[in-house]
Amino acid sequence: MANALSMTLLGLLAAMLLAACWWDVKSRTIPNELNLAIALLAIPFWWSIGLPLWPDAAIQVGIAAIVFGLFSIAFAIGAMGGGDVKLIGALALWLPFQALVLLLVVMSLAGGVLTAAMYIRHRLKSGEGQLEVPYGLAIAFGGLWLISERFLNQFG
Repeated sequence: MANALSMTLLGLLAAMLLAACWWDVKSRTIPNELNLAIALLAIPFWWSIGLPLWPDAAIQVGIAAIVFGLFSIAFAIGAMGGGDVKLIGALALWLPFQALVLLLVVMSLAGGVLTAAMYIRHRLKSGEGQLEVPYGLAIAFGGLWLISERFLNQFG
């Protein structure tokens, strides 16, 4: 069972992911300060779970940089907002590789459902202008899914 500090930090991460959802729905932006806080709180989380700085924490940073770089391509082609890219990069700092892969799968499925719902809403409303999808919801959903697994499946 994880220690109290790591569980508290995961709870804080969950609250910040919910805040990202709220901001993204409200304004289609995710504040840089929120993404920075998510990224920086990964450091005490690593410490709380006993993750060695070398090579494990360095690998986390490397994987997060790769994720950020890949999703920056989506931003460059207009498929994703900058706040979403920063959020997925910051969240990647918290997750080992296997969990990150699961996050990407859950996030993609949730993003597909969200995009379809937003498209239908957009078409029914006016159908004019560019469709804006608050993809931070899908990212946060994936993160919250993984966090809930840690709390709900601790006896498995």
